[in-house]
Amino acid sequence: MQIGEMAQATGLSRDTLRFYEKRGLLRARRGANGYRDYPPEAADWLRYLRTAQQLGFTLAEIEADMPLLAGAGDPAMAELLRAALARKLADIDARIAGLTQLRGELARRMEPQAAACPLRGDADAAPAP
Repeated sequence: MQIGEMAQATGLSRDTLRFYEKRGLLRARRGANGYRDYPPEAADWLRYLRTAQQLGFTLAEIEADMPLLAGAGDPAMAELLRAALARKLADIDARIAGLTQLRGELARRMEPQAAACPLRGDADAAPAP
């Protein structure tokens, strides 16, 4: 499958496919004419990759866990993949907790009884000239 066909089959741009290939996330054979020739299973792999990105995984994390994605149909690999998903979920929960705390602090500083300057944090301090 040539790059245009792969782009159409996956909804990804040709530049994205070239980028993934450069990072080692995608492999293509080269024909005698120099054109990329992707195996048909590359489309499934790219769908896995895009799903992982939509679930919050970075390309670096995907690169580190490539064997898990490649063996997603294998029950042993599926368990390892579930563990990677659980780690990502814990990371997201921690980020949500941090954002909730930040939101509370921002809301507190916006209250009318807060300091004259919301960034100072102390109600009695005079603003600097």
